Amino acid sequence: MEKYIKEILTSRVYDVARETPLEEVPGLSSRLQNRILLKREDLQQVFSFKLRGAYNKIALLSEREREKGVIAASAGNHAQGVALAARRLGIRSLIVMPKTTPEIKVASVRALGGEIVLHGSSYDEASRHARHLADEQSLTFIHPYDDRQVIAGQGTVAMEILRQYAGDIHALFVPVGGGGLIAGMAAYVKVLRPEIKVIGVEPDDAPSMHHALAAGERVCLEHVGIFADGVAVRQVGKEPFRIARQCVDEVILVSTDEICAAIKDIFDDTRTIAEPAGALAVAGIKKYVQREGVKDKSVVGVLSGANMNFDRLRHVAERAELGERREALLGVTIPERPGSFRQFCSVIGLRAITEFNYRYSDPDAAHVFVGVQMQAGEKEKDELISRLRAAEYPVVDMTDNEMAKLHVRYMVGGHARRAEHEVLYRFEFPERPGALLRFLTRMGQNWNISLFHYRNHGADFGRVLVGIQVPPSEREDFSRFLEGLGYGYQEETGNPAYELFLR
Repeated sequence: MEKYIKEILTSRVYDVARETPLEEVPGLSSRLQNRILLKREDLQQVFSFKLRGAYNKIALLSEREREKGVIAASAGNHAQGVALAARRLGIRSLIVMPKTTPEIKVASVRALGGEIVLHGSSYDEASRHARHLADEQSLTFIHPYDDRQVIAGQGTVAMEILRQYAGDIHALFVPVGGGGLIAGMAAYVKVLRPEIKVIGVEPDDAPSMHHALAAGERVCLEHVGIFADGVAVRQVGKEPFRIARQCVDEVILVSTDEICAAIKDIFDDTRTIAEPAGALAVAGIKKYVQREGVKDKSVVGVLSGANMNFDRLRHVAERAELGERREALLGVTIPERPGSFRQFCSVIGLRAITEFNYRYSDPDAAHVFVGVQMQAGEKEKDELISRLRAAEYPVVDMTDNEMAKLHVRYMVGGHARRAEHEVLYRFEFPERPGALLRFLTRMGQNWNISLFHYRNHGADFGRVLVGIQVPPSEREDFSRFLEGLGYGYQEETGNPAYELFLR
């Protein structure tokens, strides 16, 4: 490890990399009752730490190797780091990217001067093709993590942290994919400050380092999740694993929901949207603090990147409150009769309803998919379930049901052949705790609700789609009722989407 210290101290990264700030995040620090500091690697030119290792490797090539050029395989951050480093040094770079790579990342690499070859549908396929092209064209392959110079370049992150914060550090949390970042940082920290815990964080659906350390040897995962694509690696590098066995204290696994909650935490404190892999350290910090009960300690996490795909934000927003255990998803069966929705909401009380989905299917019982905001986590959820069951409502807890969260919540609906005389309306009402209960109370008990869809989106006004069974002879009374309701509304009975999918 002492050799790594010298290589880290003499690294060439600062020709392109900046010394990123180490910032305290006050909101998260207050909630966790510890001083939480983030190393802002998302502020690099390519919004990731990856250019450190890439540049250090390429800068140390011989003149002959430089003349031939370099090649890399990557679907994102490493590709940008290699392209930027090669352009700065006047070297040809060829990047092999999977055909599934989002266009925004392809465009970013191209803008940095990299030549692009799209090949295969995964990193492994792209990597094999890159190796073939490297041999064919005598190019130097720049590995994203299993390379000594790359590891040394990444280790400069730890060097900066120890220089920027001279006080006691309880633990350092590092995202883990192939292992290059944690290897370089752990090698540096454990030689100079061995009392600092070095803790890796991985998604629970891509636990390559966690499983390798448990087995005492590198393992190859059959499948890895791709939500945190920046760390979706089936097998950690040989050299990173060697270092990790000596220098890493443990690896914590976190769920997709916990990653989403961490992205929100980072946004709340910094107004930065971290990529899923970039938020791993914060997710790990939260889990560790809860598990160990530590207080009044200084804890550092590496915010490793912010190359977020915009289309993932919807998923992050849906899952963040679940990851924080501030939302419960329940499947509840209630009687199918006028007024039953109002009675059900009165049992829930003034808790904020985050989601409410229902479609008529049975004349006796209604199955409702409901989301409820929780202030006290699991304890409050358990109390609510007990209260509902005491009121003789059958309840199924779906908070941790992946199929329900990913699919079923969007599929509650369909045609209701027996919902006679149904009319469809959209309503708006001021969004505040208890607003949904007040809305249902105003709806009264004169007509049966046969369809109900509501999802809180954080706006000032709640939007509800309601199907109501109103016989033709009562339409005039219903119209007067709507006028006196006090909410903005619009009829959608003639909407073609209703005809195709709901009527």
